[in-house]
Amino acid sequence: MLLTPLYLKKHVDRRLRLGHLWIYSNEIDTQKSPLSQFEPGQPVTICSHKNLPLGTGYVNPHSLICARILSRQPTTQLDQTLLVQRLNHALILRQRLFDQPFYRLVFGEGDFLPGLVVDRFGEVIVAQITTAGMERLRADLIAALEQVLQPRAIVLRNDTSVRTLEGLDRYVEVVKGELPDDLTIIENGVRFQVPVLEGQKTGWFYDHRLNRQRLTAYVRAQRVLDVFSYLGAWGIQAAVAGAKEVCCIDSSAKALEYVKHHAQLNNVSNQVHTIQGDAFETLKRLSTEGQSFDVIILDPPALIKRKKDQQAGEQAYRRLNFLAMQLLNPHGILVSASCSWHLSRESLLEFLNAASLQLDRPLQILEEGQQSPDHPVHPAIPETKYLKVIIGRVS
Repeated sequence: MLLTPLYLKKHVDRRLRLGHLWIYSNEIDTQKSPLSQFEPGQPVTICSHKNLPLGTGYVNPHSLICARILSRQPTTQLDQTLLVQRLNHALILRQRLFDQPFYRLVFGEGDFLPGLVVDRFGEVIVAQITTAGMERLRADLIAALEQVLQPRAIVLRNDTSVRTLEGLDRYVEVVKGELPDDLTIIENGVRFQVPVLEGQKTGWFYDHRLNRQRLTAYVRAQRVLDVFSYLGAWGIQAAVAGAKEVCCIDSSAKALEYVKHHAQLNNVSNQVHTIQGDAFETLKRLSTEGQSFDVIILDPPALIKRKKDQQAGEQAYRRLNFLAMQLLNPHGILVSASCSWHLSRESLLEFLNAASLQLDRPLQILEEGQQSPDHPVHPAIPETKYLKVIIGRVS
């Protein structure tokens, strides 16, 4: 049975036919389907200007991304059955990739479930719903997660600012079971405890798993600086891989307490120390003090969250990489990352090259990375490929 139709304007369906899942508000034929008739999150059948069904999805009349497609089959129902199918499809990939249940299980559009992120921490599942359409499926989602994974606990980390744009409340809730006192994960053989109720995003960033694994080849017997360290995912793994000294910088005292705890947990406390402070100011101070490092990791939060942040964000990336390059010893290794989709790989390379020329220190690009495969890229949605990592040697 077809749902209420949402009609598109003439000639705007080409991008959808090529695989994209988003429909913008200015692409809706509001004469044939006035947006005022729809509730936020309401399931719809998306139809072309010629009344040809293109698929099933949901609509939010108050959002710039007005609708999202969940299925190319116009008779598909948005319910627990569909969610179970998609979760199982995602699970098959992760079980092929990883021998332990620590990974991102659902990466939104990359796993054909727009508006949903699910991270797995063993027997604990942390989900983040970012759209009104997926919020409307909340009960079905919880039931589907229970059916597929039988978790000990399910947490909804629905406190992201994106929900405000969708007209949704922000909250954090344990909707099933009880959380263990210590939620431990293992990444690349290193143990960490994840604060899923109060940490950033869902508490952990699985997207850098393989990039952190690459780092181990560069750090043995080296002095390492981990900037924007958060819980120490980069720095602790560097210490375990044999770094002689690791310094972790973060503005959060609480995050640095986790760094110290993780150093103890992995028996590398003698190698790890922390500095609380603003990254830019701390890098400047370290340079003034004459400090230097063999390996520097720059993994900042998104410095360009929206298009209007472009100019200021690019200046921040330029300055950050320049400051870091000043602190590198000869033949030092710089790991420079960006999770800002609005910053291209080419721009990041440009900033690195500009810094090396300004400092008269030749730069060699050794490796490049992207997000781990539990964050699959949708081939028709460039926004799903967001993470850039460049590893270079500075002479």
